[in-house]
Amino acid sequence: MNILFMCVANSARSQLAEGLAKAIFPDARIQSAGSHPGRLNPYAVQVMSEIGIDISMHYSKSVDQISPMFMNELDYVITLCAEEVCPILISKAKKLHWPFKDPASKDLLTQDESLLRFRQARDEIQNALYEFKKELSI
Repeated sequence: MNILFMCVANSARSQLAEGLAKAIFPDARIQSAGSHPGRLNPYAVQVMSEIGIDISMHYSKSVDQISPMFMNELDYVITLCAEEVCPILISKAKKLHWPFKDPASKDLLTQDESLLRFRQARDEIQNALYEFKKELSI
């Protein structure tokens, strides 16, 4: 199974989803991308390390940076945008939309408030992935 997670910056939600999905679906090929890649958010790295998943070597990338072979073999494209316009990908893969609020807020937040938002996003995405796994009967 090949899954691509997408959001705008590929810095938070899709990175969390990629790391979690690799743990939940160890035999699948998982990648993430963004329509306007930014930089991997350090809070994403931190909250994933809290649950034993290391995404520190991940980096934000666009769909153009993903191998054509992977793109041609996609089974699922899962978009994670909520309040912004999600990227669109032309593909024969099944498309799912899981709207999650971006934890990387432009608001002035304390480190603790930011971490709380990232933990909440991580946990919500993890729950969605477990539900997805149940639906697939894997």
